[in-house]
Amino acid sequence: MPSTTTEEPDPFDAIVDAPFDSALSERYLVYALSTITARSLPDLRDGLKPVHRRLLWAMRQLKLDPTGGFKKSARVVGDVIGKYHPHGDASVYDAMVRLAQDWSLRYPLVEGQGNFGNIDGDNAAAYRYTEARLTRTAIRLMAGLDEGTVDFVPTYNGEEEEPEIFPGLFPNLLANGATGIAVGMATSIPSHNVAEIVDATLLLIDNPHAEHAQLMEVFHGPDFATGGVVVDSPAAISAAYESGKGAIRVRGRFSTGRDEAGNWEETGIEKLGGGQWQLVISEIPYMLPKGKLIEQVATLIADKKLPILEDIRDESDEHIRIVFVPKSRNVDPDLLKESLYKLTDLESRFGLNLNVLDARRTPGVLGLKQLLQEWIISQIDILVRRSRHRLDKIAARLELVEGYIVAYLNLDRIIAIIRNEDEPKPVMIAEFNLTDRQAEAILNMRLRSLRKLEEMELRQERDDLLAEQDELQKLLDSPARQRTRLKRDLTTLRKEYGPDTPLGRRRTTIAEAAPTREFSLDAMIEKAPVTVILSARGWIRGASGHEPLDKDYKYKEGDGPAFVLHAQTTDKLLLACDNGRFYTLGADKLPSARGFGEPVRTMVDIDAAAQIIAVVVYRPKAQLLLASNAGRGFVAEMDELLAETRKGRGVMSTKPDVRLTIVREIPPEHDHVAAVGENRKLVIFSLAEMPVMAKGQGVALMRFREGGLSDATTLRLEDGLSWKMGGETGRTRTESDVRLWKVARGAAGRMPPNGFPRDNKF
Repeated sequence: MPSTTTEEPDPFDAIVDAPFDSALSERYLVYALSTITARSLPDLRDGLKPVHRRLLWAMRQLKLDPTGGFKKSARVVGDVIGKYHPHGDASVYDAMVRLAQDWSLRYPLVEGQGNFGNIDGDNAAAYRYTEARLTRTAIRLMAGLDEGTVDFVPTYNGEEEEPEIFPGLFPNLLANGATGIAVGMATSIPSHNVAEIVDATLLLIDNPHAEHAQLMEVFHGPDFATGGVVVDSPAAISAAYESGKGAIRVRGRFSTGRDEAGNWEETGIEKLGGGQWQLVISEIPYMLPKGKLIEQVATLIADKKLPILEDIRDESDEHIRIVFVPKSRNVDPDLLKESLYKLTDLESRFGLNLNVLDARRTPGVLGLKQLLQEWIISQIDILVRRSRHRLDKIAARLELVEGYIVAYLNLDRIIAIIRNEDEPKPVMIAEFNLTDRQAEAILNMRLRSLRKLEEMELRQERDDLLAEQDELQKLLDSPARQRTRLKRDLTTLRKEYGPDTPLGRRRTTIAEAAPTREFSLDAMIEKAPVTVILSARGWIRGASGHEPLDKDYKYKEGDGPAFVLHAQTTDKLLLACDNGRFYTLGADKLPSARGFGEPVRTMVDIDAAAQIIAVVVYRPKAQLLLASNAGRGFVAEMDELLAETRKGRGVMSTKPDVRLTIVREIPPEHDHVAAVGENRKLVIFSLAEMPVMAKGQGVALMRFREGGLSDATTLRLEDGLSWKMGGETGRTRTESDVRLWKVARGAAGRMPPNGFPRDNKF
């Protein structure tokens, strides 16, 4: 008996023998095209991505009109992912939430009921708790869907149909903007004012050859949902919109108040008693969560990076109100504002990238004029399709009306045919020259319609339909009439979203900022004396005040002193390492001396094998003498040694077994260099013979037969050479006449004066 079990197919039979790179590139290309055309980039015609379009379409199918009731968001999301958009419910709900947030969309398309998040950055409640319906703007965007204006395409499973785009006249792409990241390209479009979009479109309809500059006279730039102030120059804004790419600077808005003359202005300064004042913010940049801004400022205050600011308070309710309290009433308000702009996201950059899909589903970056031209073409195409669809409806209705009129004119004969004939329909068609549809409609008439008044109404309806048919035919035959009709419809739209309406009023001010005040953030650091203590193992701390340098400081077990020096909190410290790199630390950022401090390597990236050989307080325009154990060196400007990053700055080039060993500040009055070698030979030469360099190995200070350099310093020749004597007395000895040792740089030198220290150190 044959076996009824079927063997599983061998999975290796399905393996395709193909080059891996071609197979991978082919599949990745399919993914990339899908992401670009069906997910991330908006369509130029309705400004929507597929997920947003499907959300609004599903809500329309659920009859969630602005005048109707709300439905649970879960119901909407379920319909969307079940019928139209087979993706994750979280992503679909997030997209729906954004359509309902009036701080995310300039003209919201969904009206939410419940917790839809807030401008602080908090998330919306789960979709089982919230409800939603469409807004009037969304209805306007979908107007004409039942009038043959757009094509319908099958859904992913072929069970339903969905519109390819929305035909409404609302300019959603520019009005609400869009952001998205595809594969190899992205889009970033800010929101704009509908009245200005309409004005620019009307200008372009009247004059298709209008220059970009003419459009920018009525189209002023972004109009963000959260308001704010765009501070770029009109020329910079115009250039960005002409190319379709650029960056727009937007700042938060300080609340209005009265200036010294009593006039209202956006100073943000609130006068308090006793000469005190505070700054108040009423609007923040677009897409900046309020909580993030407050956290940024609080961190600056805690880290003492903004010492002129005492506190920040969030006093917001339904309106934003953020209060900045200055350190004292003597703080310059403009300096505080500029500091906030520079150190926080109170001034942000919005990247403009008008990358959209055109009517042929082709992605591209378009300038403002080209974008509006393409939208005008699409709207005229929709107008033509609507007119043709209406003409077809009129023709079908006229056919029936003509049949009804024939029936009324021959009512008795029609009744007789119906009563006497077994098949009245062919008889009626033959006798009165009717069409099949006309005869069928007459047979289906209700008896109550057989009254005299009905004939008069039918004749009036026929006349009205013929007149409408004539107007529509003229519209189709005349591009000029089409443009006029579009202008009339746009003018009606502008009235609804005009600048005098609550929704249409411009929120973002376009005002070029005054030149930025040049100021140093270091100047805001409160100046105070500090004692810098660096241990032998690299632990650093700062003690308040100028402590005695020979004080017995406490160190970790096994550690000890290395460097102790006086500085101010406004100073910068230069840390020199034997590998020739210099690092910069702010004295105000040193840890407290209550403990043992912190490892300096957590603050700057010093190589593990490198040793710190000097700590110097930075002085503007001062110089350092640098020398290596190989006896080469140069003079370095302190201004050239400051490092901007943790990695420091390479100054002296070193080789194996060659290390930077001498770092000495050069007093302005010194004019000579003294160097002593390990062979106990001393040379003194003019400081002018030393080159001033920013980086390198330097030049030879003296010549050796063997050994290297022990020490080097600078002096004033008239004062002679001084050195400290050994012992507890701490006396200093001076050799006033050093002419015996004055030679040219690079000489071999001679034995130092009697009494010179045996360790060959100055």
